[in-house]
Amino acid sequence: MARRPSVPRFYFSLRSPYSWLAWRELVERHPDVADRVEWRPFWEPDRRSGELLAALGGEFPYSAMSRAKHLYVLQDVARLAKQLDRTLVWPVDRDPVWEVPHLAYLVAERHGRGREYVAAVYRTRWEEGRNICDPAVIAGIGDELGLDPEELAGAAEQDELREQGARLLYEVCRDGVFGVPFFVHGFSRYWGLDRLADFVALLREQAPPGGLLTPTGALSVAEAAAPSPGSDQGHAGGCG
Repeated sequence: MARRPSVPRFYFSLRSPYSWLAWRELVERHPDVADRVEWRPFWEPDRRSGELLAALGGEFPYSAMSRAKHLYVLQDVARLAKQLDRTLVWPVDRDPVWEVPHLAYLVAERHGRGREYVAAVYRTRWEEGRNICDPAVIAGIGDELGLDPEELAGAAEQDELREQGARLLYEVCRDGVFGVPFFVHGFSRYWGLDRLADFVALLREQAPPGGLLTPTGALSVAEAAAPSPGSDQGHAGGCG
């Protein structure tokens, strides 16, 4: 059974067009909620990350997309982007390594620029159609944000970040996440762009006096992914 996180969470993927659309809606129409939740990355692990995740007792909840579903997604996302008045440029993914952009997010967040990084990567991928799994593209985003380009571009080669990433993927399992965008608040879970409004309504309904911008004491992604003393890192948390 999935656990009950203490802080509301927004699981996003820099790969997913649905996640991109939900992110735009969240930050533009519901900035109070965007400031309240923890932002958690979700990505399909490569073999190395998969092995690290398995060592923790986790198994990533993902299956390959059929051709029929792929064709449907192309049509559906184009339809949604038009309805939401979003400019969409389809990227072409060739042998992607999703650790490249997602572990770089951890670096940007460590420097207090995580949300700006997400905005830049989403623009690069979904509005410019560029390859965000190319370290050179990520280096350019780092330079744009005033961050060390080499540090961002090389994030997937750093053992420490690989291990932190595996712990975050383990949290994906423990929270019962199986796709993106995914929103978690207590025992309530919402999957998909069309469930964002329900998530927002729940948070606002339960907002403390003073509104959603009241400090929550939420941990950063880096802090939350750090192993705690005495924690059971070998328990799968019902994610198999």
